[in-house]
Amino acid sequence: MRVSLAIGLSVVAVTTAAGVAAGLVCGWFEKADRVISRVLDGFMAFPEIILAITLAAIWGAGEWNLVFALSFAFFPRMARVVRSSVLSVKSQEYVLSGRAAGASTFGLIFRYVLPGCVSAIVVQATFCFASAFLSEAALSFLGVGIKEPTPSLGGMVSAARNYMTVAPWTILIPGAVIMVTVLVINVMGDSLRDIFDPRI
Repeated sequence: MRVSLAIGLSVVAVTTAAGVAAGLVCGWFEKADRVISRVLDGFMAFPEIILAITLAAIWGAGEWNLVFALSFAFFPRMARVVRSSVLSVKSQEYVLSGRAAGASTFGLIFRYVLPGCVSAIVVQATFCFASAFLSEAALSFLGVGIKEPTPSLGGMVSAARNYMTVAPWTILIPGAVIMVTVLVINVMGDSLRDIFDPRI
């Protein structure tokens, strides 16, 4: 559980940093948006788990390789969410007034636009956490994630396949832990969305 949560949090940190940077650039600079958005569309054409499996198989097993493989697979979705928020926020009156007052481009982005996108970023980060947690278990189950002797939930499920008829609890307990953890994270994400956007 400790390894799975650590990998999930690391993926969220890397994904958020890369996705926010790309989303801010795409949402604010139209010329850069034409290029970067097309690249993001290309990455999003592949299923995230397939892309993560491919990268993990190429880079090899290991915690950091798994973190970067999952982050590479998930960051286009975060970038898309941030881009949409920036396009919505930058047309607000307080941003236009800041521009009329002579604020610099970076001042407008970091003082006015980015704080307006925080709610969308936080909510997307929670869903990314759940996806990363589940994907790490799937990759470890397939043998391209965390390797023995380091324990992981996906590895426990994989190892218990040979004993599920004589000792079914060895596969049911780690599977139930994965299910409950992902459910709790998703419920937390829904709650945060309701808090940040009362109109829903």
